Amino acid sequence: MAILPRIIIRSTEKEPISILESFGIHPLLAKLWTSRGINNINQIKYDWISLIPPNYLNQIDNAARHLTDAITKNKNILIVADYDCDGATACAVGIRAMRAMKANVDFIVPNRFKNGYGLSTDIIEQILLNRKYKPDIILTVDNGISSIDGIEYANENNIQVIVTDHHLPGTRLPNALSIVNPNQPNCNFPSKNLSGVGVIFYLMIALRAEMRRRNIYHNNTGPKLNELVDLVALGTIADLVKLDANNRLMVTQGLNRIRSGYTKPGIKALFKIANRKIDNADSCDLGFYIAPRLNAAGRLSDMRLGILCLITDEYDEAIRIATELDSINKCRRSIENKMNEEALLDITNNEFEEKNTICIYDEKWHSGVVGLVASKLKEKFWKPTIVFADSGNNEIRGSARSIIDLNIRDILDTIANNHNNLIKQFGGHAMAAGLTLNSNNYTAFKEIFEDTVKSITNNSKMIPTIETDGSLEIEYANLEISRLLRMQVWGSGFPSPIFIDTFKVISQKTIKNAHKKLIIKREGTEFDAIWFNHTNNLPNNIKVVYRVDENTWNGKNYLQLLIEYIYPL
Repeated sequence: MAILPRIIIRSTEKEPISILESFGIHPLLAKLWTSRGINNINQIKYDWISLIPPNYLNQIDNAARHLTDAITKNKNILIVADYDCDGATACAVGIRAMRAMKANVDFIVPNRFKNGYGLSTDIIEQILLNRKYKPDIILTVDNGISSIDGIEYANENNIQVIVTDHHLPGTRLPNALSIVNPNQPNCNFPSKNLSGVGVIFYLMIALRAEMRRRNIYHNNTGPKLNELVDLVALGTIADLVKLDANNRLMVTQGLNRIRSGYTKPGIKALFKIANRKIDNADSCDLGFYIAPRLNAAGRLSDMRLGILCLITDEYDEAIRIATELDSINKCRRSIENKMNEEALLDITNNEFEEKNTICIYDEKWHSGVVGLVASKLKEKFWKPTIVFADSGNNEIRGSARSIIDLNIRDILDTIANNHNNLIKQFGGHAMAAGLTLNSNNYTAFKEIFEDTVKSITNNSKMIPTIETDGSLEIEYANLEISRLLRMQVWGSGFPSPIFIDTFKVISQKTIKNAHKKLIIKREGTEFDAIWFNHTNNLPNNIKVVYRVDENTWNGKNYLQLLIEYIYPL
């Protein structure tokens, strides 16, 4: 049974609210921003001059010099990308920027099912066998920090490697020409939350600066890299990195560019295929409608298709590719739904209620979709979750998702250190990770994973918590406020507003045999509301956790409340 989360209300302080209001910030926005840690106006300055300078990134100038040498000497540069949306956008930024700088640059993407993650020896072998590439330099984007063996193999074959990544490094760093990663030791970059596309964007800025220093570009000439910020915004939102001030700046600039219509044909095409209004684009559009269509290519097929969509300058070509991506995404949804049903049945049949973790495996499951299933189960049951599928050669590949206060990468690291050779390889973040096991180690791993989490939590059950912004003043419960909130940047670490209030139920009906459509009343005002994926009959009075949204019906726009949770009174 799904657990109803405990509610807490975000705290606010009057002084920073007053300071923000004195600069003309709307009182509701001032309250919401203050509760998310903003206490001065500089934290919401989203013009380019406020961007953290590139030189804070360790080794970035060194990497820029090597790339400039390669470009001026007509050497071949090969980008090795990752197969998710962050990797695809990062690759597109590198391709577009360096081609504008007259570089000989191409790209390759590891296949999730054949090559695994990152710059592996297998990928180097593939590059060496393919006459098309013949790179002098490999530039990794959104990967490489853990590619010790792959980079060593590249070096042995006289291919130099520059790593750009944002993932947490292990105890040993690869022997690369340069490593640009805000999370590597001794890097003084103030924001440790850059996405993979953010890192390569910074390197392209440094590369252009190096070319200006060498008078390849005079004064402030060279490619207009701000034109790539729509790609940066998409990858940043998609990868769920924390939206600190620097990331919010880039996402804000990117959304402004998208809304104004000056976006890449591929992004424009994806908005059209997803039936989203580009002039009203927000973080939700990028995260829930655009990114999944790109990610589907990496999950089920080949992310090369997604990258081609992002680097083409021909809208007709972009539409053709976006249509294909949409078709792949529909297939992904179908596979995911079936796996979700089977996973829930598995959990019901195996008495997970008393356990602190969820760890499940089915040889029939699709390895490209296990991460999505793990996310759904983690949210439903509020337990660290790993879902495995076959990956061939008597191996199984798992995708792990965790809850707040339990770092899944650290958990896997603990298991790897205490049980030699149990985990073949792993990597990731605090909230999400991937790992590979020999299939005959699954049962042992499952028990060790449970025992490890039990020891960390002292066998106490983790209670889900939802942070809300408290009651929404009735005078702010209107369409104008909904539009104001929509235009702001929200996301990971800077969550979108969610309110809690008590309502009287005026009417309720089930639509499409799946959702509850309501008219509810508060302080004399009636509101349309919808509770997706619920059909429960509700009592006359309810406490509701909800978001505000704009809905269009029969050509009219009106406020609609999106219900997240309903609590009995």
